[in-house]
Amino acid sequence: MKNKYRILKIAITVIILGFLLSFSLKKFSGQKITDNKISVKMNEKTPVYFIDEKDIREIVKKENPSGKVGDLNIPALEKKINNLPAVDSANVYLNLNGKLNLDIKQRVPIFRLNKEGRDFYVDEKGTEFPISKTYSHPCMLVTGDVQKNEYQKLAELVEKIDKDDFSKKYFIGISKDHKGSYNLLTSEGNYKVEIGDLDNIEFKVKGFKAFVEKYLVYQDPQKYSKVSVKYQNQIVTTLNPYFKENDSILNVGNKELAKASTTPSSVRKTVEVLPKTAAVKKPSSTSSKPKASSKPKEAKKTEKKAAATKPKAKVKIE
Repeated sequence: MKNKYRILKIAITVIILGFLLSFSLKKFSGQKITDNKISVKMNEKTPVYFIDEKDIREIVKKENPSGKVGDLNIPALEKKINNLPAVDSANVYLNLNGKLNLDIKQRVPIFRLNKEGRDFYVDEKGTEFPISKTYSHPCMLVTGDVQKNEYQKLAELVEKIDKDDFSKKYFIGISKDHKGSYNLLTSEGNYKVEIGDLDNIEFKVKGFKAFVEKYLVYQDPQKYSKVSVKYQNQIVTTLNPYFKENDSILNVGNKELAKASTTPSSVRKTVEVLPKTAAVKKPSSTSSKPKASSKPKEAKKTEKKAAATKPKAKVKIE
């Protein structure tokens, strides 16, 4: 009898609890999700504004027109928000008091890539997402045919530049040329810093930093068109041909080119074949007298021989 009474007691308790739970769920499902019961949190260290709280609230209303808790499909809503291009992850859940919580993490651009006429952002994971019509995030601009498998290394390079005060001051952009070599675009002068591939970045940047601090700070930044640090243990510079006050090498070269352009072609050819130690003799006229020589006999013989044969000069044009 005691066991039957105990079983009956347990069965009645379960029925009562089930009834109360059903009543509570029905009442909970009928609750309205008002604006003050929607909590939207944007979880990112770097503030970005590709989407805002207003956008998320509008999505919630579209996914749940009735506004009731029971009509809300949380997995579908979460998937809808996660599918937004600028969203990295979204977590949607309800509290027992009927409050809807949405924790959203937006993508933070590491660089903006201009490739084949397209303009888009790339985040730290190497994920592409489109630019926004309402918001532009300040980040490094990259141009050229950058491949997807290079996104991660390129993102690491940009992060290193952003964390270093010297690099952040000098480098304002990155370009990849048709040969596949990367160049850092500078904020001073017309020169670019050629780094080649994306390996040993720290070593290359340190090399350029040493070149700037020990030499370039004393020069006009317009003097060079390129500073290459892609070679190991050396820095190669390319002079800017349009800089009027460039160093003596370009000035001498320009003078020689100008001199060669004003010299008759026959004279230029003769000068080119003469060795550096040879002296150029001016042809003597019939009225002029030969200069005195320590060996007059030999000089006369030479003059007679030259007058008799009159060979034509052979010129080699290289």
